[in-house]
Amino acid sequence: MKVGLIGLGNMGYHFGSRLLAAGHELVVFDNSATALERLREKGAQIASSSCDLADQVELVLLCLPMPSIVESVVCADDGVMHGKAVRTIVDLSTTGPSVTDAVAKRAAERGIEWVGSPVSGGTIGAEKGTLTLMASGLDSAFKAAEPILQVLGKNIFYLGATPSLGQTMKIVNNTLCAVSIVASCETLVYGAKAGLDPQTMLDVINVSSGRNFATQEKIPQCIVNREFPTRFTTDLLHKDIKLCMEEAEKLGVPMTVSPAARQFLAFAISQGDGPRDYANIIRHIEGWAGQEFGKAVSK
Repeated sequence: MKVGLIGLGNMGYHFGSRLLAAGHELVVFDNSATALERLREKGAQIASSSCDLADQVELVLLCLPMPSIVESVVCADDGVMHGKAVRTIVDLSTTGPSVTDAVAKRAAERGIEWVGSPVSGGTIGAEKGTLTLMASGLDSAFKAAEPILQVLGKNIFYLGATPSLGQTMKIVNNTLCAVSIVASCETLVYGAKAGLDPQTMLDVINVSSGRNFATQEKIPQCIVNREFPTRFTTDLLHKDIKLCMEEAEKLGVPMTVSPAARQFLAFAISQGDGPRDYANIIRHIEGWAGQEFGKAVSK
């Protein structure tokens, strides 16, 4: 199958690599010449613009960092929706419900079906094909995209015909992620300063009621060993919780805990953590507490 992919960053590169490895013909576009070259070397064809790409393929995948960029890539004068061949757009980005509904409506006016399918699982999941995909859109569009989604992820959920339902699910999930990482970091630093061994704390929590993604995956993989690899940036997690709070406000749903997590992420960004993995937020708590988490506490 011939597929188009726009956005070749940390996630998009792995998407492109998996599609090529699965035998699909791939046309790609990105503003970065370096990103294009990495996939060209693997066999991808390079388009000259978003519209040029959409002139060549019926199914276009988007993997872009911000809602405004998704809107521009699709709706600009040289955007995807003006392509002659495109019939289905699959948005793997976290775009948010409002922008998704607006852009999907404009695409539909040109006879193009939309699947909103944000993902969860980070760069490791993208590389291994173990992502969770939260898809929504017309059933016909989902069925057209499903064979491609199966190459990219392991857990594929179809959430309904409204294009934005997948986006709603994603920002709900990532807001819970943001709240849990902030709460986990501050409590674990407290425990370490009080004399508990960091690894023992995680072992206890992860078979007890406090366990969550941060304690089970993020902190053991990224913080205990003090390596802090970049898998999902603080900027992106802040964007997602901001989207969730804005959409909840539109529906009249109160949020009292999530704003505190958002505020802490905003502080971390102001200290230069925006492009760094969000695991780095623990460093601020450690600095204030005078206690590093991840080194054994002397008994």
